[in-house]
Amino acid sequence: MKIVGKLFLALVLLGAAAAGAVKVSYWEFHRAPAKKPAPPVRVVTGLVGQEDFPIAHEGIGTVQAYNTVTIRARVDGTLQKVLFREGQDVKAGDVLAVIDPRPFRAALDQAVAAKAKDEAQLANARLDFDRYAKLAQTNAATKQQVDTQKALVAQLQAAVAGDHAAIENATVQLSYTTITSPITGRTGVRLIDAGNMIHASEGAALLVVTQMEPIFVTFSLPQDVLDQLTAAMAHGAVLVEAYKQDNKTKLATGALTVVDNQIDPATGTIKLKATFANADRKLWPGAFVNVRVVSAVQHQATVVPAQAVQRGPHGLYVYVVKPDRKVAMRPITAGGTEAGKTLVETGLKPGETIVVDGQYKLQPGAKVQPIAPAEKTARAG
Repeated sequence: MKIVGKLFLALVLLGAAAAGAVKVSYWEFHRAPAKKPAPPVRVVTGLVGQEDFPIAHEGIGTVQAYNTVTIRARVDGTLQKVLFREGQDVKAGDVLAVIDPRPFRAALDQAVAAKAKDEAQLANARLDFDRYAKLAQTNAATKQQVDTQKALVAQLQAAVAGDHAAIENATVQLSYTTITSPITGRTGVRLIDAGNMIHASEGAALLVVTQMEPIFVTFSLPQDVLDQLTAAMAHGAVLVEAYKQDNKTKLATGALTVVDNQIDPATGTIKLKATFANADRKLWPGAFVNVRVVSAVQHQATVVPAQAVQRGPHGLYVYVVKPDRKVAMRPITAGGTEAGKTLVETGLKPGETIVVDGQYKLQPGAKVQPIAPAEKTARAG
């Protein structure tokens, strides 16, 4: 019996030891492995800069000819000659077309002849008046005869004056048969061909001449910029640049010349007009352009690359790289973007290191490894 008891006790102790070993092996097998630290995120970094920053405003403008004149006939007649080419540059005074002048030349000749006739009668009436006046001194002629002759002289003087006016009118009418350009500019499409009968009362246009040098661009900006623009104009010329619709190709540089005298209450905008020399004819009437107006320059401003600025639910922010190479989100207020750089009004100081590219992989507190932009491009390729 004693031997059996000892054997049972040994088996119990052996089973307990085996169970303990199994338990230890189970927990050793299922124990979570220790986490390795995450590798640093490779990002492109840069420094917060400090430089002069232009305060610019952008809008969409329409190119407008400096002067536009619709050429119409001022007298009736047959269009005898068309002396311009469509799309031709003309100068003020150049002959564009000719209406048959013969009827008007004949009318002028009639007016000249009528004046000559009345002048001859006036000369004779004056001689008769002088004779009657002398005879009246000796009572050889009555006072009534003298007064009658005096009235005839006055009547013929008025007739001569009327003839002179008729000659001037006929001369003007004759001059209207030669149609000239009132401005220097470019002709448009011919609207009437030679040989057609023209009636001035119908107001039919022959062509349109537009002055393209200089040229205007009209555009609108929010009313909030009005004070800045008027203050800038008071200190000198305000620079205006016109760009193609891609907003990258600059067409011309001009100056702000007109600020409208009222704000549009429907849109809350102010209409503006800029003048461009347009010697290279890159601006064409009727075209749409993007307009950039520089109202001031902020000296020694805090700036960052525009791509470094991110937008979150609480506004704008950038990732700032701390000395331990960990990043932190820094809220900022921005004043505008120009030439790929953003003006920072609050939130950053010049010289701080920020993340310029690779922000989509970051979380606050993440560790980063700065790389060159060329290296990032090569890895992406």
